[in-house]
Amino acid sequence: MAFQAGSFLPCKGTLLLLFSLLCCHFGVGEGQYKGFRRLSRVQGSSSSSRRGALDEQWFPQKLDHFNGADRREWKQRYFVNEAFYKPGGPVFLMIGGEGPANPAWMQYGTWLTYAEKLGALCLMLEHRFYGKSHPTPDLGTDNLRFLSSRQALADLAHFRTVMAEARGLTDRKWVAFGGSYPGSLAAWFRLKYPHLVHASVATSAPVHATINFPEYLEVVRHSLALENAECPLLVKKASDTLVERLKDPKTYDNITTDFNLCSKLQIQTEMDSAYLLETLAGTFMDVVQYNEDNRAFEGVVGTNVTIKVLCGVMTDSTLGEPYARYAAVARLMMDTFSMKCLNASFDTYLRDMTNTSWDGPAAGGGRQWVYQTCTEFGFYQSTDSPNQPFTGFPLEYQVKQCANFYNVSAEMLAEAVAQTNEYYGGYDIRSSRIVFPNGSIDPWHALGITQDITPDLTAVFIKGTAHCANMYPARSEDLPQLSLARDHVLLLLQQWLK
Repeated sequence: MAFQAGSFLPCKGTLLLLFSLLCCHFGVGEGQYKGFRRLSRVQGSSSSSRRGALDEQWFPQKLDHFNGADRREWKQRYFVNEAFYKPGGPVFLMIGGEGPANPAWMQYGTWLTYAEKLGALCLMLEHRFYGKSHPTPDLGTDNLRFLSSRQALADLAHFRTVMAEARGLTDRKWVAFGGSYPGSLAAWFRLKYPHLVHASVATSAPVHATINFPEYLEVVRHSLALENAECPLLVKKASDTLVERLKDPKTYDNITTDFNLCSKLQIQTEMDSAYLLETLAGTFMDVVQYNEDNRAFEGVVGTNVTIKVLCGVMTDSTLGEPYARYAAVARLMMDTFSMKCLNASFDTYLRDMTNTSWDGPAAGGGRQWVYQTCTEFGFYQSTDSPNQPFTGFPLEYQVKQCANFYNVSAEMLAEAVAQTNEYYGGYDIRSSRIVFPNGSIDPWHALGITQDITPDLTAVFIKGTAHCANMYPARSEDLPQLSLARDHVLLLLQQWLK
């Protein structure tokens, strides 16, 4: 059986996509960009460190690892923390994901606690095409062909090989760390390059690719219901009311006012209504995904908005009918993030996502991550399941965006997702010395490993915690099962590094 810090929530079956960097949320920056919720938010961190850990360094990286005739190179950003290293100790490699590598992770986080106890040297490598790691002049679709998990793993392999030789670390044991999409990369790095990485900690890792991931919203419903059984029912009533009003153009002025939209609502296609409905649902999706985590150390605003807060608004009858409470939630989030208004225009989103400049509004990660979902993973969080509280953004709406942004057809997407599972194994991963921590509140756990596969492919399923919770710095308010999970991972590392 898997080690369970709390009771087990059955694995649903497939996950979802997204982006927004919340990030993994919406709003661009480190979490989300409207419409698609980015997977991760975690990219590295612990207690104390040397000032040098914040100094960015640059590694000459190959553009195309799979074409020996292509000799082009680019500079990839990385960070080093030597504060805890003891001669003969292991090397910890934090893997960057679908956003800028945050140097805060070189100062704070559970992995640094492990490094201090185990005498590890800590490195963090930013993912190609994200942050300051720009392999190509722009983000044109032709250039994005060099953006893939396979190229990213080859980056890690080349980085590990060269750094080991340069620093005299060839005979040291290397451990890969990552959370969310980087968690998947950590597992796959061990799978595909077992001679280079000794063990991996793959937190909140969606290892199974799937086009349609309605289970994401099913977990959202379940998580809301744990707080208050009426909460998801009220959300559904509000969402259904909004869908009905969108059928009548006479209501558009009121909807514009109710949700403080940046421009007058115009519904000309199904994409317009779906984008609005997904934008509003995104508030609940983001809060559930990161509920009560400890992202405050990263300077993340809004971390005090929890499931409890959202359900408190939705059950407050003094605010009016469920529809009015739904609008109150949207205004609460705008106030929290100091947003003057809500941009719910699909035309604006389309324009932003097709801007190929590194200075474009979606260059923080949105254009890149959605490309990866269209060419590798899917992960689309649709409303296709009846067992969730939202309406109006079906799989068809998600898939059309691949064609709109990158000329990727539905058939091309299906083939790409099948190839990803064929290449990595999906749920049926076969390797050793990988631990998979997941939280029961986190909707992404449905695409992860939540039960032991073998004694050396271990699941740590943590009841009541959200996305990547075990990676953040410990605090007194942490649930006992979260503390136990962190301790269990440390015991595994001690065992594997003997």
